[in-house]
Amino acid sequence: MTREFLLGESKAPSLASYIQSISEVLQSITPRSRTDERRIEIARSSLKEVRRQSRRLQERVGILEEQVKVLEESKE
Repeated sequence: MTREFLLGESKAPSLASYIQSISEVLQSITPRSRTDERRIEIARSSLKEVRRQSRRLQERVGILEEQVKVLEESKE
């Protein structure tokens, strides 16, 4: 795996994997006070919104890529 990374053969982690990783870290944290509990809950809520927005952006990128392909095909 390290060799693949150094040679540039591996792909960079996706946005979804980063979000999943952060979500797992938030779930593993044990709050020590009410304030910590609230902060973790706010972070979870924010992460949920980030996940939602990233899905929307990925859908939009897919649509735009299709449009570019159609334009390139019509240009030829």
